[in-house]
Amino acid sequence: MRFVKSKLSWALFLLGIMGFAAYGGDVLATPPSGLNNLLLARGTDQSEGTLPIEEGMDIVVAQITVIPGGSSGWHSHPGGAIVVVHQGILTVYKSVGSQCQIFTDSAGQAFIERVGEVDDVVNTGEIPYVLYVTFPRVPPGGSPRIDVPDPGTCPGL
Repeated sequence: MRFVKSKLSWALFLLGIMGFAAYGGDVLATPPSGLNNLLLARGTDQSEGTLPIEEGMDIVVAQITVIPGGSSGWHSHPGGAIVVVHQGILTVYKSVGSQCQIFTDSAGQAFIERVGEVDDVVNTGEIPYVLYVTFPRVPPGGSPRIDVPDPGTCPGL
């Protein structure tokens, strides 16, 4: 019986040590000082793919607002874009080869525009859409947007 109690004591002791190791970092962490972290937007990714990040390139963050019926115009991004829809509804018309791909996103969703992807984003809602966009891999001091002519793949735009 004494042997069982001894093993049980050791097991509880080791369990306590493991618990401290797992959660001790939270207890011992230093809190921030003079820091204000304002969450601007959050969205659940609705697309596939990734964007490469490259040392020496700029990363640009922008808030983009478009009124109902307005559009982004046909464009692409030199390093792609990570888009979070903060408010409103938008329809993305993407030119892929000779095809027009169309999808709709609304507040709380997010999507990725890959490098070189050509699209026009139209506000199809009744209120302005507000996007928070991160543009990785922008040439230093350069524009995160490349205007392009209408590719003619999405008639009616």
